[in-house]
Amino acid sequence: MNSNEVRRQWATRSGEYSPTYYAYYGPDETSESIRGILERFVDRDASILELGCSSGRHLSYLSEHGFEDLTGIEVNGDAFDVMRESYPDLAAHGTFYHDAIEDVVRDFDNGQFDAIYSVETLQHIHPDVEWVFEELSRVAGDLLITVENESKIETDSSRSAEFEVNYVNDDFPLYYRDWNRVFTELGFDEIDAESGKRDTVRTFRSRRDCSVR
Repeated sequence: MNSNEVRRQWATRSGEYSPTYYAYYGPDETSESIRGILERFVDRDASILELGCSSGRHLSYLSEHGFEDLTGIEVNGDAFDVMRESYPDLAAHGTFYHDAIEDVVRDFDNGQFDAIYSVETLQHIHPDVEWVFEELSRVAGDLLITVENESKIETDSSRSAEFEVNYVNDDFPLYYRDWNRVFTELGFDEIDAESGKRDTVRTFRSRRDCSVR
């Protein structure tokens, strides 16, 4: 499966893991974790980007807690119809890109966003477009948060930031990567990591400004 096929799968997805599916369940513990990290390191007026925002359940939760400058990228066009129905205030006041991450990230300025986060999205980036990680490091002004499934990653320190792939429900690919290695090699310091039942939450700060407030 190449990168175009992966993108096509997510752009047309319905049912499980679709925008409607996530809007039905709404904000969750991951939403709370992201809010807690952001409150620790950035102000309420910080510019925040979610990668693969779907119908906006995490961004809506941030909006409800006072964060104002919210942006999302989502490849599935149905997400924005669901967002307008489920989270109308977010849809009206946020900035959104209906596109794949790799098709929009190069248009952003250096350090354009104070914080960027991803919830089970970077794990679906195809190896053909791994240059996206360097671009994200470029546009993240201070903070980068990954909430990704790492259950298959080996801990052998001699390995490079390679990936292993698993097909979820024999359907779409999930690429397991060592996110610590990926982003520390791209100019970030990992300042916190917490493993849950499903995902690992990692918080990175740019070495351009790694002071902790």
